[in-house]
Amino acid sequence: MDFGKVLRGLRKEDNIGQKELASYLNVSVSTISNYENGVHAPDLETLCRLADFFKVSVDFLLERTGYRHPLDSLNAKFSDGTDVCGLVNTIVMLESQKQYAVRDFVEFMAKRDHPGTDR
Repeated sequence: MDFGKVLRGLRKEDNIGQKELASYLNVSVSTISNYENGVHAPDLETLCRLADFFKVSVDFLLERTGYRHPLDSLNAKFSDGTDVCGLVNTIVMLESQKQYAVRDFVEFMAKRDHPGTDR
């Protein structure tokens, strides 16, 4: 687990300086540097604030998952009232061949909507 590398990557991806992030968290720039260099780790409250700031899950920050969106995004509703979490649970219960078919269809739709990207 390399929390510091993830934090630095998110900060640079959003073009945010250590000073700006330190100001948001009400810590020193050296504290942010220490987080990024693995010298210190944030406490639980700071970890949650970082997740909120970057709009990712704490598990993503800790490299426990590649799913970067906050977990509450699983509660998002489709127009028919179905939520994302229910859809994911349904997919997980499918036999593997059907899961692959769902994956292939979603990738096809993403490429159709976003040509020229590797989604």
